[in-house]
Amino acid sequence: MTEISPPLPRAFVIGDPIDHSRSPLIHRHWLDVAGIAGSYDPVHVRPGELAGFVAALRDGSAGFTGGNVTIPHKQAIAELVDQIDDTATQIGAVNTLWLDQGRLCATNTDSHGFRANLDDRAPGWDQGKTALVLGAGGASRAIVHALLARKFTSIRIVNRTVDRARELADRFGQAVSGHRMEELSELLTGADLFVNTTSLGMGGSAVPEIDFTIMTDGALVTDIVYVPLVTPIMAMAAAQGLATADGLGMLLHQAVPGFAKWFGVTPACTDELRRLVIDDMGVGR
Repeated sequence: MTEISPPLPRAFVIGDPIDHSRSPLIHRHWLDVAGIAGSYDPVHVRPGELAGFVAALRDGSAGFTGGNVTIPHKQAIAELVDQIDDTATQIGAVNTLWLDQGRLCATNTDSHGFRANLDDRAPGWDQGKTALVLGAGGASRAIVHALLARKFTSIRIVNRTVDRARELADRFGQAVSGHRMEELSELLTGADLFVNTTSLGMGGSAVPEIDFTIMTDGALVTDIVYVPLVTPIMAMAAAQGLATADGLGMLLHQAVPGFAKWFGVTPACTDELRRLVIDDMGVGR
């Protein structure tokens, strides 16, 4: 009697556009390292095609175990899944899907990725409990979630549009407050952590002068942007003698929980993987 082999596990990343995604590079590396005969592929899904893709994913006709979600689908897909966890609900966006007995489940791993990156690159980063987050866009939600998970007691969101900062603060409770850009220096005084979630400095845009020396001794400056690897804000902080951590590890670590769900192995964010992605970006280490 001929034995029928189980289908190979297959995962995806969907978006519009999708060619820019480095997720296939990361997950295919882990598949090779683990010796798993599976696949991870980019799938171009336009907004009008999202519901159809989800239906095919749920009924099995798409042939996938699960996958990742990137722009512009992170919010819309939350309305199409069967189960969404508290993390994705609080952040207000989904980036990871998996099937569980025919039910389509969803989470957001960006908060995990942020924490794990700083645990790796700057151990002890969460000993202080006061943080300033620059920017109030979608990415900021995951950062605030991560800081609250590590028991930060004062999270100050600074944004050009103060109403957006206050709206985000209201979403997360009393430990979080929203402020205008003019208050940046005052709020940075005595802070333990500075997180840039904006595109300031990218593409040659001007970066305001920031005095990071008014932060606490041992304070950390980090940027969730990772192209370039050393952003203008990080370079400014380093020139003032502060410790810094780049955002590349957030991209790597946020991918770990999904891979573990789809392929049954928890991968490692190694120096080899980091070099592989840096080489692909074409920037210095």
